[in-house]
Amino acid sequence: MENITIQVDPEIAKAYREAEPEKQQKIQMFLKTMLQKAVSEKPLLDIMEAASQQAIANGITPKILESILNDEN
Repeated sequence: MENITIQVDPEIAKAYREAEPEKQQKIQMFLKTMLQKAVSEKPLLDIMEAASQQAIANGITPKILESILNDEN
């Protein structure tokens, strides 16, 4: 894996830095999936299926994903 740097609003950066490591990991996985979608020529459904399988393998349930997307603690 390689690291990249992206610019975000200061509030987002602060919230991410202050998040628990488990939540940071889940956010990273979510962003990785979204970036793959943005740069891939694969059909969206293929990417979503692969992301779903990876999330399940890493213990992310639909409830956890919803929590991340809704920015719940």
